[in-house]
Amino acid sequence: MSELKLIGKIKTILDKQSGTSKAGKEWVKQSFVISNNDGYEGREQIFCFELFGEEKVSKFNEHNSVGKEVEVSFNIKCNEWTKDGKTSYFTSLDAWKVFNVSQGSTSQESAIDDTDDLPF
Repeated sequence: MSELKLIGKIKTILDKQSGTSKAGKEWVKQSFVISNNDGYEGREQIFCFELFGEEKVSKFNEHNSVGKEVEVSFNIKCNEWTKDGKTSYFTSLDAWKVFNVSQGSTSQESAIDDTDDLPF
């Protein structure tokens, strides 16, 4: 699958959530919503992304706020959940890189990102 990216303005930053998994591992996640006017006839579209991990959440909150224009690189993830013999599916947009977009330049956060996959 090719890399998925969207550009839009941060509309909402939801509260950070944390907990402990069944295996006893601590987790942190934060969701945020971006919007753009790339919908049918220029209508507003909204997308809710999730960030997992303390480092990603901290970097996001340090460099972003409501109203900033960002480019989000993400994966689409689907989870299966079965309860009482019924199976449900939940799809989420898992953000793994967020760039601030400002007049053709990228933020400090993009300079920190180390997802470069060059072999040298």
